[in-house]
Amino acid sequence: MRLAPEGRRYIVIGCIVTALAAYYGAWPVVAVMGTLTLFLLNFFRDPERATPPGDELVTSPADGKVVAVLDEVDEPRFLRATCQRVSIFMSPLNVHVNRMPVTGRVVAVEHTPGRFHAAFLDKASEFNERNAVVVEDGGGRRVLFVQIAGQLARRIVCRVAPGEDVRRGERYGMIMLGSRVDVYLPRGVEIRVKVGDHVAAGTSVIGAYV
Repeated sequence: MRLAPEGRRYIVIGCIVTALAAYYGAWPVVAVMGTLTLFLLNFFRDPERATPPGDELVTSPADGKVVAVLDEVDEPRFLRATCQRVSIFMSPLNVHVNRMPVTGRVVAVEHTPGRFHAAFLDKASEFNERNAVVVEDGGGRRVLFVQIAGQLARRIVCRVAPGEDVRRGERYGMIMLGSRVDVYLPRGVEIRVKVGDHVAAGTSVIGAYV
């Protein structure tokens, strides 16, 4: 099983502590640390994904549940336009590795400190700690996607920088524990998900240029 690199040291530590506790017969510690290690193995799993073909497609950047689909959202900071927004809530049981929703060049990456409201609340988009990435495709169309920390999340990982060429479905980061990703799409994208849908990063189509 492939694991996200951010979690490997925690899992190794958990295995070592569990083994030492078993060696010394500390069975309550074995039970606690064994359960915690299994949770970490599940949380940091990073399965291989087959991204569907089609240059016009926009795929989900995160595993989770669609909690908002908005038709008209002003985005004055990065896109400076009225956009559509799809918000995806990631529970602690979801895969937390994030993937590129579109192919193009990274034109902006910006981290913003903030609060840690529950990620499924709409105010999380505005007030929570977050990391924004803007990708521009070959036609000059830009998509903004924002990793948002939640009540339990305290670390956002983003591995891309401005100027990098990226492909849809590639891994680009993750968020620790319950969190959310907002995707801001141009008006020319047909949204193909609705509130309540469950999506998977890199494989679920959330929109398409028409």
